[in-house]
This record gives sequence, C-alpha cells and structure tokens, in this order.
Amino acid sequence: MKPVETKLAVSHLVEEKVPLFLWGPPGIGKSSVIRQIAEEKGIGFIDLRLSLLDPTDLRGIPFFDQQAHRALWAPPAFLPDGSEPEGVLFLDELNTAAPMVQASAYQLILDRRIGEYRLPDGWAIVAAGNRESDRGVVYRMPAPLANRFVHLEMESDPEQWRRWAVAEGIDASIVGFLSAQPDALFMFDARSAHRSFATPRSWEYVDKILKSTPEAELLMPLLAGAIGEELAAEFLSWRAAASDLPDLDAIWRGEDAVVPEEPNALYVLASMIVQRIGRDTSKEVLEHLLTYLMKLPPEFSVMVVKELQHKGVLLEKCENFKVWIRTFAHLLA
Repeated sequence: MKPVETKLAVSHLVEEKVPLFLWGPPGIGKSSVIRQIAEEKGIGFIDLRLSLLDPTDLRGIPFFDQQAHRALWAPPAFLPDGSEPEGVLFLDELNTAAPMVQASAYQLILDRRIGEYRLPDGWAIVAAGNRESDRGVVYRMPAPLANRFVHLEMESDPEQWRRWAVAEGIDASIVGFLSAQPDALFMFDARSAHRSFATPRSWEYVDKILKSTPEAELLMPLLAGAIGEELAAEFLSWRAAASDLPDLDAIWRGEDAVVPEEPNALYVLASMIVQRIGRDTSKEVLEHLLTYLMKLPPEFSVMVVKELQHKGVLLEKCENFKVWIRTFAHLLA
C-alpha cells in the first residue's frame, strides 16, 4: 500500500483498537505514519523499540508485597499509565526483538495485559518491522503471534512523497531531482553490501545536510554517507546543471524572466514555484505566474498547474487561466 492509503487504513484500525502489524523495507516512514495519526487525532503516542529491550523490561521487575505477603510485578514506567485516556502503543522492530521479548509482547497483544499491568482501554497497539528479505536481523514471527494482527505492507510512492516534500519545504533541488528520476527515491538492494542507500528517510537527511551549508569539500562525503557515493555524485552533477534559474520575485512582479532550456533546471524551477505559491498568494501574482507558465514547455507548465490545484490554489479565478486552458487544453484530456 502507498503511504496515503496506509495512513487511512491504519487510522481506521486504531479507532477500533484492532492490533496491526505494518511491514515494509527500512527508511520508508512506517513510524512517521503512526506518529502522524496520533498527532492528528490528538491522542497519546509511545514508541517502544523492542529490539533494545530485555524480557524483564517489558514484563517488569518482581517485588515482595509485605502487606499481601506475595510477589507482584512492578510494571515499567514507559507503558501507558492511564494519564492519557487514548493513544497508540507502537511496538517498533517487533520481529527483530529476541524471542523472549516477543513472547512478552505476545501476552500484551493477546490479553492487553502483562504481569500486574493492564493496557488502558482507550489505547491501540500497532507494531512494525522489516521483512525477512530486507537484510535485517529478524526472527520469524510465531504463527500464534502473527494471527493476532491485521497485516499491512507499506511501499514508497514518488508522487506522494513529492507532494509531502513540497509541503514540508524540502530543498527544491531534491524535489526536482526526484521528479526527474522517481526511481531514485528508494534504491534499497538487499543483496548489496553498501551501508548507505537512498530511502525517503535518507533524502530527508540530504535536505538537512544541504540546509546546514557545509564547506564545499565536505558536501560530497556527507551526501555519500546518506544516499551512497554513486547517487550522491549524480545528484550533485544534476544540481550544478540546474543552478541557472530565473528570479522568482521577478516572475511575481510580471517582469520578463528567462525560461531555462535545461530539463534539469525546469524540474527545479517547477518545484520552487509550487513551494512558494500557496492559497494566500495574491490574485495579481497568480496572473503574472500564469503568463510566465505559458512560456514553459507544455509538460512542465501542466505539471505546475496540477500541483498548485492539488494544494488548493484557486487559479480558476484568474483571467489568464482561461488563456492557459485554451493553450494547453489538449494535454488535459
């Protein structure tokens, strides 16, 4: 399932408190999807990395109750204590945890309790992990535990990622590069011995690296450490070729701005325009923008208009939009 569809499906299951296991390769944003759901619902969120726990960490430590004259289990402080009535308990890396830790988790998932601890009724359980084919150290999930979950598999989607990246202000050169080469968003090969490879998560690291403005001699090794040496060299070469761009403010003012000839530059320009234009952009600026868009190669002009409409920008209220439609109507069928 693509990220948007995965998020919608998980949201429904969280509402009904149905245990869910989210499968997928590393770095595609499984934990981010679950966190976003909790934030949007305004409920609690606890992220437990089970691969870092011992069996006693989840079950708690036994102690002697002198008044009751019996041994009790002291539940761990990181489990929901009821102070938040609703939430998501996220058991990440469940299938990389040791078998004894999985057994403890099994009791929590099966009975919603472990030892003396009981999971509050308003909390849902969501687990996640990499597939056995993803080159990670995983333990095969016991059939009784697997049967306690609804299983969904998540995959990356370049178009959905691009729209998310524009909304989040990811560097326009990254958005442009991945618009031109969508396969570069996710380049994980389980047979490869390389430590660094491209995933949605590692491209976010590239964005942070660029925004940190490192010295020129450090840029290549830093990017190679995030997405691999070969792809980093390709991205930097592409970025250099796309550096000759018109002044966006000149376009907003209706001045005569140049149109790049290089496709690389056009991809970056399209990404920058979509990032800068929003619902609150004045009608005057939109009129000037549409005038400029009619100078662009048709496929780039249509791409920009479609992305702006997806953002909710009301281009239809502009007089120049009628002219734009007549010019590019044959590409919209």
